[in-house]
Amino acid sequence: MEREMAATEEVAAEERRGGLFLEVLGVFTRLGLTSFGGPVAHLGYFRTELVERRRWLDDRAYADVVALCQFLPGPASSQTGIALGLLRAGLPGALAAWLGFTMPSAALMIAFAYGVTLLGGVADAGWLHGLKIVAVAVVAQAVLGMARSLAPDRPRATIAVVAAVLVLLWPTALAQVGVIAAGGLAGWRLLGAESDAGGEPLRFPVSRRLALGCWALFFATLLGLPLLREAWPSQGLALFDSFYRAGSLVFGGGHVVLPLLEAEVVPPGWVTPDAFIAGYGAAQAVPGPLFTFAAYLGAVSGAGPGGWAGGLLALAAIFLPAWLLVIGALPFWGELRARPDAQAALRGVNAAVVGVLLAALYDPVWTSAVGGAADFALALVCFGLLVVWKAPPWAVVVLAAVVGGLLL
Repeated sequence: MEREMAATEEVAAEERRGGLFLEVLGVFTRLGLTSFGGPVAHLGYFRTELVERRRWLDDRAYADVVALCQFLPGPASSQTGIALGLLRAGLPGALAAWLGFTMPSAALMIAFAYGVTLLGGVADAGWLHGLKIVAVAVVAQAVLGMARSLAPDRPRATIAVVAAVLVLLWPTALAQVGVIAAGGLAGWRLLGAESDAGGEPLRFPVSRRLALGCWALFFATLLGLPLLREAWPSQGLALFDSFYRAGSLVFGGGHVVLPLLEAEVVPPGWVTPDAFIAGYGAAQAVPGPLFTFAAYLGAVSGAGPGGWAGGLLALAAIFLPAWLLVIGALPFWGELRARPDAQAALRGVNAAVVGVLLAALYDPVWTSAVGGAADFALALVCFGLLVVWKAPPWAVVVLAAVVGGLLL
């Protein structure tokens, strides 16, 4: 009887895990199909879907995860998605989140690689401009919502404003990391440890042993691949090494990785300059993480297997560091967050994150999208639909693309 009950409970637990996996996969697939506008906009889409709509976690916990991923090298929005999937459904949930958010754009980029000669004029398309404009509204909504909960008083609002000013004056990935660290120091020194000490606890189902193993594998691969590449010449290994190194050494993600990728694939003659620019234009037209540009480059590359196999190889290489780093850091981040003295520092960090997002709202989101009164009007309509009328983000994205294609 006891064995039957245990077996029944195990089956029920397995069904729950399977249900959560499919739930996470479905949610992030929709995000992967509709999240246009780059990494900052992605964080806005995540917040709308997972904090406001589904309430998987609260604003404070979400900002803590974002802050951690801003510290780590790699694609911040993808790492945030991995962490959120992990919180929801463990390691299978992390995989589901990454697959759902990444594969739609990766598939499109590989398809673009096969038809690269047909991609002329993508960068100037009106519907693409409409997608850039809707990103303004999405990021503005995220900044407004996060400011209300994470910078509601004078000290934290001051930290947010100072952080935004500093990032605008020194627009580098290193400056962003420094500003967030300075926000943590200011919070530790100036904000009390007793107020706002509550919040949804972060419990990541990752052991310390696994986390330390991920860190060890990250550094072993980063240092060992070049040596292995010299000892055992192979085009596929060379391709994997180049993309792994690009994914390991870039802070800020998104557009920051482009010069690293260009230096890896164009000078050796793997990808022509024209093909690189064409792929970059296509990358602006697809939803999801910009790191899927690697799938295009792997598919058109003269090194490695090329085609879809080369695309998947490059995709795995550039995202592997993100996986190792975020899983390696999450268990320690959850424990650190629970300490009273760290609570004050994290409130400062969260306020600084609001400032970083506020700066990003202007540059690059606003500066790359709004060039006149018509652009501002469309952005204002999208913002009103999202904030006032609570329209679903995917519907607003479609509307902006249609309007952009017809009028802009």
